[in-house]
Amino acid sequence: MTRAAAVGRWLRAGLGLLRAGMCLLWPVIVLEELGSSLFDTALRMVVLDRTANATDPDGPRSSKSQQIAMSNFYMIYNLIIKFTPILPALLLARLGDRGWRRLPLIVPLLGYIVPRVALLLVVICGWPIQLMYGAGALFGLSGGYAAYWPGVMTLASLASTAADRSKTLMRVELLYGMAGLVGSLVSGHLFLLYSASVSRGTILLVVSTILAVLCLLDAVLLLQVKDVSSGEEEAESYSLIPPSAHSNAPSQRNLPNIALLFTAAVLYSTAVGGAINVLGTFVLREPLSWDAKQVGYGNAAGCLIFITSYLGVIVLRRYVSETSLIMIGMLSFASGIYFMTFVTATYLFYLARSLNLLALIPLPIIRSLISQQVPKSSYGMTLTALQLCLKFAAAAYIPASTKIYQHTLDWLPGFVFTLASVFSVLALIPISIVGCRT
Repeated sequence: MTRAAAVGRWLRAGLGLLRAGMCLLWPVIVLEELGSSLFDTALRMVVLDRTANATDPDGPRSSKSQQIAMSNFYMIYNLIIKFTPILPALLLARLGDRGWRRLPLIVPLLGYIVPRVALLLVVICGWPIQLMYGAGALFGLSGGYAAYWPGVMTLASLASTAADRSKTLMRVELLYGMAGLVGSLVSGHLFLLYSASVSRGTILLVVSTILAVLCLLDAVLLLQVKDVSSGEEEAESYSLIPPSAHSNAPSQRNLPNIALLFTAAVLYSTAVGGAINVLGTFVLREPLSWDAKQVGYGNAAGCLIFITSYLGVIVLRRYVSETSLIMIGMLSFASGIYFMTFVTATYLFYLARSLNLLALIPLPIIRSLISQQVPKSSYGMTLTALQLCLKFAAAAYIPASTKIYQHTLDWLPGFVFTLASVFSVLALIPISIVGCRT
């Protein structure tokens, strides 16, 4: 009886800890990214299969025409999912700042289920891959990533003080990266599980959809909003502003810093987004010619950067300022992506990625610094405004990087990576100015 009572106490304690953990933000982040990493591999391989099986009037597609078809699909799909969320994301951010803090997470998480179900229908029923355009539009109308990620960052900012915010937001990125790492490592293996009655990729997409549903249920039923005390927040806000300036209106003294931080974020996002936009297609062409497992491992290498960037922040923040950390991260990306220009073998790809080990530092710290310039009642709208600025930048870099890639396939397929390196270096300029001002 005593042993049974002890076991019962341990079970109750374990369930209590599990319930307490599920009330936090991290299960939502982990479940969502696990599902997304599985979906990303599935989408890439399905698009590869469909473009490989398509034919031109003159016969089967050549390698170049297949690359053009794939890059055109991703250009249209990415533009849809980046621009349909603009108005819904603004509306959700406004409602979030008025007290509905979980809404910018719950509504997009509902939308995350749609593309997974649509791709599952494409695989099982043989429907055209263009169905994903409509699924992407529905996903965007839910707010998409433009609402979800600022919502995550807003909740994380509310739960931290200004002094610890950079570390907190980097911890969010760490969880995101670790989940993506695990999901990417297994995604290629799950994609290849099929039989005569189960199409290739079906099991992978079913698991991804289940994870999306569990994530939504967690956000609806268990997630709780934590907020630091108003007195603590008021004492530690606006940490970039000299104490002598605290008597001025926040909007007047914070505006130059906010504008510079927005500019740096847009330039850096253009560099990263332009490179990543074609990287997935680049590794599928000769001489790399990756399969599903290698695609998963490549995605895992990208997710590993989240972990190394977090460790870099933990170590380096003791010795350098936050603006210096941002510049280190930008230089890390610039060097690695420039090296990617000349990659002709898989081992060279991973060598280039190893130079990007600190490349995820800039944007979380930029978000942290921006949040320190505004009252907490404006966190949601400000961070969403930043996310929408990045979306508008995508209107330029997605089609531009796609067309540059297509026109340089014959003489230097990696030329777009050199341009990305240039934009990353340009982003150092506004950050340097912020460093001088503060």
